[in-house]
Amino acid sequence: MIIDRFEGDYAVMETEEGMLNIHRAHLPSSAREGDVVNYSNGGYSVDREATEDLRSAVRDKLHKLLTGEND
Repeated sequence: MIIDRFEGDYAVMETEEGMLNIHRAHLPSSAREGDVVNYSNGGYSVDREATEDLRSAVRDKLHKLLTGEND
């Protein structure tokens, strides 16, 4: 799941099945928009490695779009 945005007390999460709202209190206080979040053992955690991989992929795509580079 990826945190798409925060709306009030809720995080709007992008999942494979669609969008899901989760109360902000259930997430780690360090969670922010764009973070990859995992659910296990009854709680949520931020997957820092997956988040950085996702951000890197987005940066690469944006760079290619702005510079006109192709694969």
